[in-house]
Amino acid sequence: MRSFLTGTYPAHLQSCAPMVLRVVVGIVFALHGYQKLQTGIPGVSGFLAGLGFPMPELFAVLLIAAELGGGILLILGLFTYWNTRILGIVAIVALLTVHATNGFFISDGGYEYILLILAATISLMITGPGKWSLDKMLWK
Repeated sequence: MRSFLTGTYPAHLQSCAPMVLRVVVGIVFALHGYQKLQTGIPGVSGFLAGLGFPMPELFAVLLIAAELGGGILLILGLFTYWNTRILGIVAIVALLTVHATNGFFISDGGYEYILLILAATISLMITGPGKWSLDKMLWK
């Protein structure tokens, strides 16, 4: 309890911080990708076509693969360097095409949630996957 109140933690616990962030952000992306997979490519491509995307079928497949596959890879901490960049692009596109015009609050379809996801993804780009990841185990 004392370390919680003072904000000082042993080094072995500090090394867990990127893992916690990586796993939670990975779960969010993976579940969003799974949700889109359940909707089906026609449903996702229809949504993307409504936003004005060219080749919406192609982008639907890429979006589902990026979110579902990228989320799973993020949970595992595998290919984190490239994966966070791809997921960051997904978050930026969602921010600009879907949420930016709806204001800040998520209750109005705003960008507060996607902005937080983008910030977490950028944080993982900068810090890397952390000690507890397949990247660190496979490529020391």
